[in-house]
Amino acid sequence: MQSGMVFIGIIAPLLAGFAVSAVSGRYLIPFLRRVKAGQTERTDGPQSHLSKTGTPNMGGIMILLGLAAACIIACFLPGTGSSEVIPVLILSIGFGLVGFIDDYLKVVKKKSDGLSAKQKMALQIVIALLFALYITKINAIPLTMKAPFAPGVYLDLKFLNIPAFLFISVATVNGTNFTDGVDGLASCVTIATALFFTIAAAFSGSGAAAAGGAMIGALLGFLIYNANPAKVFMGDTGSLALGGFVTAMAYLLQLPLFIPIVGFIYFIEVVSVIIQVAYFKKTHGKRIFRMAPIHHHFELGGWSEVKVVAVFTIVTVILSSVALLGIWA
Repeated sequence: MQSGMVFIGIIAPLLAGFAVSAVSGRYLIPFLRRVKAGQTERTDGPQSHLSKTGTPNMGGIMILLGLAAACIIACFLPGTGSSEVIPVLILSIGFGLVGFIDDYLKVVKKKSDGLSAKQKMALQIVIALLFALYITKINAIPLTMKAPFAPGVYLDLKFLNIPAFLFISVATVNGTNFTDGVDGLASCVTIATALFFTIAAAFSGSGAAAAGGAMIGALLGFLIYNANPAKVFMGDTGSLALGGFVTAMAYLLQLPLFIPIVGFIYFIEVVSVIIQVAYFKKTHGKRIFRMAPIHHHFELGGWSEVKVVAVFTIVTVILSSVALLGIWA
């Protein structure tokens, strides 16, 4: 993308995503209240969260609407192309649909567990596999991965490229899902992550920068209602879609090995849960963290939700800056 097209190719989708997401919230949130699509908070979690019970869930629909509208608009803008924007939209919607089904079963049909863990994992793997075949066979996008801080070095796993893609995508999606537990946390962390991919795409001349701008705009529009105190939660509809977005952007730019850097918060959220569960089982009831995922550990230690969001976002911004150096080192 030429520098003269940056405003049109990134800012226009950003503004479109913001407008659609923000305006849709005016109508979606009252609708979610009418159908009683409310959140049920855990009684063993931070006591401050109990007041959130009944807050409308499935607000991720707003994010997907903003992203979809902005990406479609971007396809017709000079300097961008559907071959770089549509794949991001497809994977975001694909994982978002899995989250939507889970949310619908839980908050509308009142099926407490929603999809089972096995069902959710199976659907995620199917979505990831179909996408891997789509970008490699139709879009001819390689699954090779640029090595951080190693100019010109790319990792090609050959026949293991697709299994690696499945692992990275499912891990990323579940990381974004665990990060969604504090007002505005998943949104703010992903805005910082999306900014990294948008800058990387713009400097590499990729039209995928428009998809990055679209997601930033959609999340900013959603934050109007999701910032503390939240009037709506994104639910799995939104959190799984965010993981799809991060995965798609990373692979389009051949940067999946950078996800542990820019997505460190996603990574540590998942790891904290794994460690907590494993240690709990091994010690028959003891815990390492006050509560997992780790953002709840800090909450129970006295941090406010606003402080958790601020610190986790700052960490992501710093690590994203480091990752940018890792691209052009």
